[in-house]
Amino acid sequence: MLQDPHGTNALTSRIIGCGVHVHRAIGPGLYENVYAECLDYELRLQGLRVERERPVRVTYRGIALKSRYYADFIVEDTAIVELKAVVTLADIHGRQILTLLKLTGLPVGLLINFNVVKLTNGVRRIVNPQLVTVGSANP
Repeated sequence: MLQDPHGTNALTSRIIGCGVHVHRAIGPGLYENVYAECLDYELRLQGLRVERERPVRVTYRGIALKSRYYADFIVEDTAIVELKAVVTLADIHGRQILTLLKLTGLPVGLLINFNVVKLTNGVRRIVNPQLVTVGSANP
């Protein structure tokens, strides 16, 4: 049985639904910034709290760096959403989400590639491994 200890399944489903709506309306082949603007609109239309280009503090050996990384979206202070418009997602894109989850402590991330024929084929949902409890899965 799948568990949802942080209550993220419903939220990520809503976010993906917004992405599908955008993708159906304008299709693949555009630049990432176009999809970001449309997705921002759709998420807000759904009544979700959205932060776009939120700065993420980076620490190195316990020292907060002046440099910042900017997450494409933080939704409901729970999910990181990173957008791509690439031919194919690479492993590094998934690692990027993992790093952001580690830096923010948020429970879940979505990697959404809009440059696909069917949007759901371009979605990866990634759970923060630091928040997964050992022994939480049912046999």
